[in-house]
This record gives sequence, C-alpha cells and structure tokens, in this order.
Amino acid sequence: MATDRQIEQCYRNARDRYAQLGVDTDQVLRRLARIPISLHCWQGDDVVGFERKDTQLGGGLAVTGNYPGRARCGDELREDLQVAFSLIPGRHRLNLHAFYAETDGAVDRDSLEPEHYRHWISWARQHRIGLDFNPTFFSHPKAADGMTLSHPDKAIRRFWIEHGIRCRRIGAAIGKALGKTCITNIWIPDGMKDNPVDRKGPRQRLAASLDEIFREQIDPRLNLDAVESKLFGIGSESYVVGSHEFYLGYAAARRKILTLDTGHFHPTESVADKLSAVLMWVPAVLLHVSRPVRWDSDHVVILNDDLQAIACEAVRGGFLDRVFIALDYFDASINRIAAWVIGARNAIKALMVAMLEPTDRLRQLELEGNYTERLVVLEELKTMPFGHVWDYYCLQQQVPPDRFWMPKVRAYERQVLSRRI
Repeated sequence: MATDRQIEQCYRNARDRYAQLGVDTDQVLRRLARIPISLHCWQGDDVVGFERKDTQLGGGLAVTGNYPGRARCGDELREDLQVAFSLIPGRHRLNLHAFYAETDGAVDRDSLEPEHYRHWISWARQHRIGLDFNPTFFSHPKAADGMTLSHPDKAIRRFWIEHGIRCRRIGAAIGKALGKTCITNIWIPDGMKDNPVDRKGPRQRLAASLDEIFREQIDPRLNLDAVESKLFGIGSESYVVGSHEFYLGYAAARRKILTLDTGHFHPTESVADKLSAVLMWVPAVLLHVSRPVRWDSDHVVILNDDLQAIACEAVRGGFLDRVFIALDYFDASINRIAAWVIGARNAIKALMVAMLEPTDRLRQLELEGNYTERLVVLEELKTMPFGHVWDYYCLQQQVPPDRFWMPKVRAYERQVLSRRI
C-alpha cells in the first residue's frame, strides 16, 4: 500500500505540473470539499421501502440482480450508509424517499408526518449530514394503473395531492431540525403504454395538482421544491405526462428547481448542454446522476465522457451554487455498498478533474478564435496526473485512496451482509 509520504510526494509533483498551467490544486481541493453529493437511500434495499412487508416495486421501475445482503429495515440501511459515507471523501447528504418511513404499515402516504422519519432525522443529526426528500408516487395500489397526479379520478388525484403536500411539510421539518435546507423533489410515473387520444387533459390535471401541492408557502431556508421529468418507462412507452418540455415550462413559470436525471433523455441528448440553457430560465437545477445504457436503466455511475462533460459544464459555467448533485441508480447485481461508493467517488472525481482545468485560459483562447491551442490544452489535460491529486484529497479527508477501500467493503460483507437471510 502506498504510504502517506509517497502520496504526499506524488501530490507535490502533480501540484507543480498543474501550477505551470495556472491551476492552484490546493485551492481546488478546498473548493471540492465544500460540494456535497446526495446519496440515494434506495440503492441499499433495491427500492423496496419500509412501509409494508409486501411492497412490490411499480411505476415502470425495475431492479435486476440478487446480490446477498439487502437492507431489510431502517437500522440496517443506516448501518450500510455509514460504511459507504466512511469511504467517500468529503461531507455529503442523503436522499430519502417517502416510503422509507418507519411506520410498520400503519400509516398511508396521505397521512405521513415528520414524526415518521424521526429515526432518519436523529441519525442525520448525529452524523452531521443533510437530508433531501422525495414523495413516493409509485409502488402503491392507488398508482397501479400508472397514473397519480394526472389521474382522471378526482379521489385518486386528491390522495396523491395530499401526499405531496405532506412531503413538503416533512421536507421543511427536516430542514429545520438539521439546520440544512432540504430539497423535496417530485417525480411521477404517469403515462400510457399506447398512443393516447387526449394528451392535453392529463397535463392540465398535472399542472393543477402541482399548483395545489405548492400552494402553501414554505420558508426556502428550510425546503426547496424541485420537479423532475422523464422520457418513458415500462408501461408508459408512448406517452409521458410529465415530459421534459412540460416541467421546463412549469419550473420556469413557477420558479421551481428543475431536476435533470441523466437517464431520462434520449441517448443522443447531452445533459451537459442543457445546463446553460435551462439555467437561463430556472433558479437552479437538481442533477440525478445515473448511467443509462439503453434507456433509464440506472447503472452505477462510472467516470465516463458523459459524466465528465456534465461536471465540466457545471464548473465552466460557474453554476456550482445553482446545481445540486444527487445520485440515482440501483444495481442489485453487485455489492450495494460498493455501488454507492463507486458512483459517489466518480461524481466527486469528475468535479475535481473539471476544477483542474485552466478555464480562464481556455475561455480566452476561444474568444480569440485560437481553436488550435484550445484543442492542444484540452488534449494535454487528459494525461495530467489528476490521480495523484485525487489520492491526496482522499488522504486529506481521511478515507482510503483508490485501490484500498474495497477490502473494507469485503470485510463488512463477511461480518454483516452475509448474515442477512
């Protein structure tokens, strides 16, 4: 294993090389340490939730794999998350879905209260992390036909509107209890398998439902609202009510955060390119970082070109104070804790690589029309020793560098996960 001294020496060499480009690596790492990533709780239990023993995943969602050790209750999930957080450099957040309430199935979603999340709030306070929140508009009998806030049945719509109202109040209670603003994000599965005749009606009902959910004024220091689009899903292949165009217009008109899930767009679309476009019109963007392989397949995030492009755009555009980053994938074919760690470390690493660019110099070359030198610098950056900077950042943050964190996961698997039946 590399010693601390070796890591420090490699970092000093890398720091000198980046300094020749006009980049202060010490400043980059201080800045990086202030950016939280919101881990998604649902990776740890395969999006099952804790409200009922017989919950069946619905809403066009699917999790593949049967790797042993799935968390079966809140205590187990929190224990697993603590292991994951201990292997991720920096101080981060947790993204919680409403159906992770610990109520033993005694409370339906239109009656949820902050009290039902007291264990999560206590745990977050103990570990000094923030919580984000999501209403759960799927895996429920009243969502069995694939429609919720846009449902033609007024009673069903009323149920889901009440759920959304209560979730915003829960988000505000979380923000107040932790002293960290909670982002409450609304995503619904509503759509149709075959071509509808009426595309307008469901969207009118959705807009009215959202307006009712958001009617109550909540202190933005406690809770911020976000709305999330999708492209299609299983059972909604032909029509999705809450499309990107719908929510872009809604977020701009109502001054809400727009959520861009990297799996919710056509494979030829660039989410990175959308940032500067939508941030012209909406107050902020929430990123749900995933890795679509064929569609919204939610593979574990890797350090690929798509991820790096998003990080570069967030940094180059000066958007880091208006772009919130969360993870959103679920893979039960590999160790679930490792999946969290891989994705989170890659998201942070992509941000670091973006910050190590001499952005001002590149922008000036572009303004001058010097595209030749711009390309030269961008290509030479690809062989710069960012790995040594990353290892040093891990050392600073007291987590194992690359190559040395997986043994800790394996040990936890032997001692804890393997005993879950």
